[in-house]
Amino acid sequence: MIFFIEIFNFWQYIPSNKSSVYLKFMKIKINYLSKSNNQFVYNQALFIEENFDIKFIEPFFSNNEIVYIREILKKTNLKKNVISFDLNSKKKIILISIKKNLKNSDIENLGAQFYTFIKEIDIKDVSLNSDIVKNKSQDKFIGHFLHGLKLKSYEFNIYKSKKNEKVLLIHLIGKKNNLFLKNEIKFKALEDGTNFARDLVSEPPNILNPQEYVKRLLKLKRLGIKVTVYNEAKLQKLGMNSLLGVGRGSVNESFLVTLEWNGNKKDKKAPLAFVGKGVCFDTGGISLKPAKFMEEMKYDMAGSAVVSGLIQSLATRKAKVNAVGVVGLVENMPGGNAQRPGDIVKAYNGKTIEVLNTDAEGRLVLADALSFTEKKFKPKFIIDLATLTGAIIVALGEEYAGLFSNNDDLSDKIFKSGEKVNEKVWRLPLHKNYDKLMDSQIADIQNINYSGGAGSITAAQFLQRFVEKTPWAHLDIAGMAFSKKAENLNPGGATGFGVRLLNQLIEEHYE
Repeated sequence: MIFFIEIFNFWQYIPSNKSSVYLKFMKIKINYLSKSNNQFVYNQALFIEENFDIKFIEPFFSNNEIVYIREILKKTNLKKNVISFDLNSKKKIILISIKKNLKNSDIENLGAQFYTFIKEIDIKDVSLNSDIVKNKSQDKFIGHFLHGLKLKSYEFNIYKSKKNEKVLLIHLIGKKNNLFLKNEIKFKALEDGTNFARDLVSEPPNILNPQEYVKRLLKLKRLGIKVTVYNEAKLQKLGMNSLLGVGRGSVNESFLVTLEWNGNKKDKKAPLAFVGKGVCFDTGGISLKPAKFMEEMKYDMAGSAVVSGLIQSLATRKAKVNAVGVVGLVENMPGGNAQRPGDIVKAYNGKTIEVLNTDAEGRLVLADALSFTEKKFKPKFIIDLATLTGAIIVALGEEYAGLFSNNDDLSDKIFKSGEKVNEKVWRLPLHKNYDKLMDSQIADIQNINYSGGAGSITAAQFLQRFVEKTPWAHLDIAGMAFSKKAENLNPGGATGFGVRLLNQLIEEHYE
């Protein structure tokens, strides 16, 4: 990446002869109840109209309590979405304001806000009455609300000697909990996949080297995913010199791994293909990066993590689609055998590449991975994801991922899917006038544009030369894979950006 300026937490459904079941998600337990059980004494959360009209919640309180609540509301800032007050010395009341015409992503953000709120006020249990929701799609509302809450609750603390062992118990009370449980399977698959990606990105580089990464991907076999590992010996036979060149300076072996999910065996058509950049640590190689913030280069494998998390999600929810994930796993180090600026390598597709800068390594990994994917799987389309350029952060900040594509229909579908799940992308141009900036005088192509400007575009132009006829899209997620601040569904740190976007794309258009 170049800048210019083990366990899985699987969902469990535990049948019970009683009126409740427990779902465990990280540090959250959700107790589904058909009706309130008076033996429990817990805090109460209630959904309420945007204007805080309490008529729908009056049946849950005595007349004196209603009078008290009305007086409290007169003294409260009602511009917030979530407010709370003490009903008595042992019980809090939390009111969640529901605005009109909320999108699914808005509902998820509301769930995330609710989690942040109850974490701040430090309560251990709370009841949530779903029957109050005056919505034709009541089950979907609750599903999206809890989805946002659970994604927000993610923590990566396995290396802390003192861990936060607190558990939040949510008693979800409602007559339609069977519908919630049905939708929960889909939501939980997305949560598992997103958090798998987050875990991979969060791991320190001394732990998650390419070898360890491969071990974790091999565990996905238990979900019915076909995992094929290509080591350096196999990659040399295949002629993947572009990928191999990046890892030459490291003592850790390089790999290419394919993850195949065949969820629709009757469909003999081409699979959907997703390719991810997996640079487990990027020093820049001989073109060494500055020391400041180099520790963040453990995130340079985020594209591969998203691809892995997506395939896991599809397998977990038994998606009726055939999809393949391809990830190139390397470590870019300045060792004695490291690739040098000025080297020329021959890629898998036969094209020669002049390596002018060893810190433009991600595109070298993707070049071989893309052409291999197209030749071997002959997919319906290819979408690659990579923390490829710092230039995309300059262009779009941390609000949008960069989208480049040779196909308008595919591009449009990706854009709209991102809007629906609030994982937004913005399309930037590909054009032959940019393409010439990557022409080399002594090879077929050079790996960097030294004339200045258009850093993200010329990187995409480079990748385009390794896709021949297949509809293709490139997502530059450098600004989206990691966030130092907590916002929306992200608690801060690795985001898992892309898993939910691509799942939406598949679910809406290809299942």
